[in-house]
Amino acid sequence: MRRRAFIAALPVVALPLGRAAGNTPASPAATTDGPGQGGAAHAPATSLPGFQPEGAERFIRPDVHAGDRPSGASFASRSAAMGLNGAAGTAHPIATQTAIEILKRGGSAIDAAVAANACLGFLEPTSAGLGGDCYAMVWDPKLGRVVGLAGSGASPRGLSLETVRSRAKNGALPPLGAVSVSVPGALDAWWSLHQRYGKLPWADLFQPAIRLATEGVPVPQIIGYYIYRNMRAFVRPGSGVEETANALHTYAPGGNPPREGDVFRNPDLARTYGMIAQGGRDAFYDGPIADTIEHYFKRIGGWMTRDDLRRHHSEWNTPLVTTYRGVEVYGMAANTQGLATLQMLNMLEHFDLRQMGFQSPSSLQVQIEAKRLAYEDRARYYADPKFAKVPVEWLNSKEYAAERVKLIRPDRINPDVRPGNAPSHGDTTYYTMSDQSGMMVSMIQSNFRGMGSGLVADGLGFMFQDRGQLFSLRDGHPNLYQPGKRPFQTIIPGFATRGGQPWMSFGVMGGDMQPMGQQQIITNRVDYGLDIQAAGDSPRWHHEGSSQSMGEDHPGLPPTGILRLESGVPDATRKAMVDIGWTMAPSDGGFGRYECIEHRMNGRDRVYAAASEMRADGCALAF
Repeated sequence: MRRRAFIAALPVVALPLGRAAGNTPASPAATTDGPGQGGAAHAPATSLPGFQPEGAERFIRPDVHAGDRPSGASFASRSAAMGLNGAAGTAHPIATQTAIEILKRGGSAIDAAVAANACLGFLEPTSAGLGGDCYAMVWDPKLGRVVGLAGSGASPRGLSLETVRSRAKNGALPPLGAVSVSVPGALDAWWSLHQRYGKLPWADLFQPAIRLATEGVPVPQIIGYYIYRNMRAFVRPGSGVEETANALHTYAPGGNPPREGDVFRNPDLARTYGMIAQGGRDAFYDGPIADTIEHYFKRIGGWMTRDDLRRHHSEWNTPLVTTYRGVEVYGMAANTQGLATLQMLNMLEHFDLRQMGFQSPSSLQVQIEAKRLAYEDRARYYADPKFAKVPVEWLNSKEYAAERVKLIRPDRINPDVRPGNAPSHGDTTYYTMSDQSGMMVSMIQSNFRGMGSGLVADGLGFMFQDRGQLFSLRDGHPNLYQPGKRPFQTIIPGFATRGGQPWMSFGVMGGDMQPMGQQQIITNRVDYGLDIQAAGDSPRWHHEGSSQSMGEDHPGLPPTGILRLESGVPDATRKAMVDIGWTMAPSDGGFGRYECIEHRMNGRDRVYAAASEMRADGCALAF
């Protein structure tokens, strides 16, 4: 079988990228009352050098096949890592190593997850950090069930709908700048998880990240590429970012974004982590860091205040669940898109995917149509349940799926997909850990699009998310922007059990690809019998063109959207999808990134298997 795209190093060329906007960053060395306040300024970075030729970031040879493994799926990149005592999978090898070290010291799966996420905030700033949100699902072996935690921040209470609409572009919130920033929820989520499940001292969990950010690490290829792309977007004229000097100082020192192999450091972030290690969550939400954040947004004309930060608290909840051919699959509740995965599986249960065949046209066709139907409901109904009535039970019901599945045909496209009629009443990083006690955590954290809003507070070393862009500006929509409201969330951890026992802790990163990716992982495992490594390495499809929760309805695309297939999809299937009528688009690398831990019992022995796919620079280990 044909495999996938190959990435090759490309020559560096000069590409002037514009000037930094706003004031120069305050020197962290000159701080007095709080981090980054006052003092001398760094010299502003005036431009960014080139990284790679535009449009030449990937080397694709679909006619070149990868080597075949002697056992298992021929397209799998490796075997899963296995161990008896614990496992970890993250998007960066050093973060995974850190998690394993924490587990070996007697730390819980939560301790390992917090330490790894702190490392990822430095190692993978293109996807995660203190400025983003966080969601988790935990298998609690004492309770014998899955519990959920939502670390989703709200919009600033001083930012009115009228002001937001005055900044809107094409009927939607702009993707960059202060108007898109919501309260960062990640740190409070870490704190809440540690308070309930932690074993090691809180301060100990930040020492690896502090050391890494101080001493520096070489930058992997994909992360270096995305840092460059994000920095270029931030400094582009008209980007909407009020101030870019701090971001350039932090991520492109001297105007030079780190390239593959360059050593990157972030001493500002190391200092911020040090304050959090000593002061806990209050150092961030109601202490010196909160003061710096408030002063910064006041300086640039933003809206975030210390009061917004102080009011934030994560929420424990019971995840949604459905059954799929004997497997219990869990999803985070609103305000996330976790329900979309469950809706898709409820519809696909009506088709014999195994009989249709792995990577067959009919199998892909019914999966894509189920996605289109679920995503129309997502755009119409998903929102913060504190502000809107979300008909969750109806959307997740088998009865509703039985009605919706009547609209799916394996041999033709539904030309007019709409949301169902409710009964009358209303860029991301994933990581997973497990420990010797049987606890497993599925956790995801994100700044939303790319690195986030483009804004870095003086001397703090992390970027604020742009999650607020996911609000709608349409009157009457349940996801309509309101001060103090949580936006619709794309980030969703995954979890599955069998017979009431933990089976898989997994996730697929990548915006609206996440439910599609989770569904494909489940069907690869349940319907096609693939192991966790092959299930992730298997070629994927990605459909674009469904309605969006914020009114961003893909102008210019065909009415039925576009379909992207990875290069490993068989030629016969690709041709058949064209014959069915799909408008095909070239692979763009946007097929998500996956990590997974599987739990199994071998007699009295607990065995963990861990997988990390080949689409990113991740790593899975067990011991």
